[in-house]
Amino acid sequence: MAVPSSTYRLQITEEFDLDTAADLVDYLARLGVGAVYCSPLLTAAAGSAHGYDVVDHSRIDPARGGSEAWRRLVERAQAAGLSIVVDIVPNHMGVADASENAAWWDVLQHGPLSDHAAWFDIDWSQGRLRLPVLGDGDASAELRVEDGELRYFEHRFPLAPGTEAGTPAEVHARQHYELVNFRRADHDLAYRRFFAISSLAGLRVEDESVFEATHREILRWVAEDGVAGLRIDHPDGLADPGGYLDGLAARAPGTWITVEKILEPGELLPSSWPVAGTTGYDALAEVMEVLLDADDLAAADRLYRELVDERDFSHQVAAGKREIATSILGSEVARLRRLVPDIAAAEQALVELLVAFPVYRSYAPLGIEHLERAARTAIERRPDLAAAVDSLLPRLSDPTDELCRRFEQTSGPVMAKGVEDTAYYRYNRLVALNEVGADPGLTAPSVDAFHTAQQRRQARHPHGLTTLSTHDTKRSEDVRARILVLAELAEPWRALVDRLTTEAPVPDPALAQLLWQTLIGSGFIERERMHAYAEKAMREAHTGTGWIDPDEQFERSVHEAIERAYFEPELRRDVEALIALVTPYGWTNALSQKLIQLTMPGVPDVYQGTELWDDSLVDPDNRRPVDYAQRRRHLADMDA
Repeated sequence: MAVPSSTYRLQITEEFDLDTAADLVDYLARLGVGAVYCSPLLTAAAGSAHGYDVVDHSRIDPARGGSEAWRRLVERAQAAGLSIVVDIVPNHMGVADASENAAWWDVLQHGPLSDHAAWFDIDWSQGRLRLPVLGDGDASAELRVEDGELRYFEHRFPLAPGTEAGTPAEVHARQHYELVNFRRADHDLAYRRFFAISSLAGLRVEDESVFEATHREILRWVAEDGVAGLRIDHPDGLADPGGYLDGLAARAPGTWITVEKILEPGELLPSSWPVAGTTGYDALAEVMEVLLDADDLAAADRLYRELVDERDFSHQVAAGKREIATSILGSEVARLRRLVPDIAAAEQALVELLVAFPVYRSYAPLGIEHLERAARTAIERRPDLAAAVDSLLPRLSDPTDELCRRFEQTSGPVMAKGVEDTAYYRYNRLVALNEVGADPGLTAPSVDAFHTAQQRRQARHPHGLTTLSTHDTKRSEDVRARILVLAELAEPWRALVDRLTTEAPVPDPALAQLLWQTLIGSGFIERERMHAYAEKAMREAHTGTGWIDPDEQFERSVHEAIERAYFEPELRRDVEALIALVTPYGWTNALSQKLIQLTMPGVPDVYQGTELWDDSLVDPDNRRPVDYAQRRRHLADMDA
């Protein structure tokens, strides 16, 4: 296995295509990079900024440069002595525009008899395939039949053979699919999704024919183009992650494979997986936590409890997961319930087990102890469900049982949406810790714990990826480094919070902590960026507003608070004074993080642009264009 010395992640888009990446190879080589690490390259939905919504597995996305630009990148990298690593997406496909995805189009047209019916994880026992695309009100008047297709505004759908005649409503009634109100996605869908994103439909790569069809081009890159590494996106969504990885490793021998697997504190990657390690979120947490002092963190905890809430992080985790399991992931829970019609209160018991599950998922028979722990917690919380939980356990422990497999595929999305995208926006004691793979409830960081973790990494996965910033981190490594300093400045931080609370009030005190810590960490970035971040943060928290039905008054008050911080002269001066106090210590933290990452066991990854100070926040902010001309000048100056 050819392990790169380091990787440099590039987000390949229509604006930053493969030719642009090829032109950057000389700079990356001079920087000392070992491998060019590309975001997904297969043909994605039109306008996709990330590439995770693949619609065609047979070719490199023409919008991203296509096969000719790919060839130029390969040649440039080989000439410079750089490897290439590519991010791949086995779990799902993009189906937002059915006309772009030939396989999905065929399934809509021919239903369960489609040649591609085996591709998608659909429960056909529920009848017509529901597609949540209709708006509120009477949408039937907007349906029309044109050019042999059923259309709804910009949406296009195929017609089953022989169903063309009649009114649009009559034609619609004859299809293998049913267009339904978008709000029904929460509870009425019969196809597996990526998390709660209805425009990403789950693939069945456990089927040999589906694996071959969706990986043929990827395996060609490895065999013919010298691709040295593959980053596997969201393996936890697959029916059998271990089996998938075994199959991939057998078909791509010697390939350096890493998995986007998020480990909870103390959790280990299955040793049986034929991979070099994870994509490094666990390393991110270890590096950040070693810079924290336990006494300082305890002081931050006392301040947060005084200002905001006495409840600890575990409370927010349970609340967030329960909300998600009973709302936007209700369709997935309903599918589990349909597999146990003979168990009374099965749905309630399944929800409690999902809420109590301590890690993203298990891989039965591996990880059965997590299920047993979840069962004990669920029964403690709901003694009335003890009989139902006890009845479910034998089936949930059996890897040959569909209920077991689907529960494992569901627990991850509940964790991701309930914790990463809910609790992480509600519990804001020290938001640098509210990061993918980290522990916002951390109480006892120590140097000894860090060294133990590195000894374990060296022994188990010395060639796994380590990272500090990615396209999925909530804030860049440098923003986190500055926020960490606040734990050491309890008094000046408390004084500023009191001032902001009076002069720039935010209706939710926890959200206020998130916003003001973010402001200290990022500085006075462009207002539109801060407002966009605030909108995403408050809607993810959904304590006073939300994505589906935003509360205009709540959101207006938050935006007004930001405006006051930016434009009230005396208030801004006070904020700038604390930023100035934090900044040099933030530099020290940031450089310490980088030095540790570059020297700890593992392959260090650098996210695009972060070789200079970076003030990025959560996506899409962290996917902004990078000024490489500036970076080239700096590197030339250093070389001179």
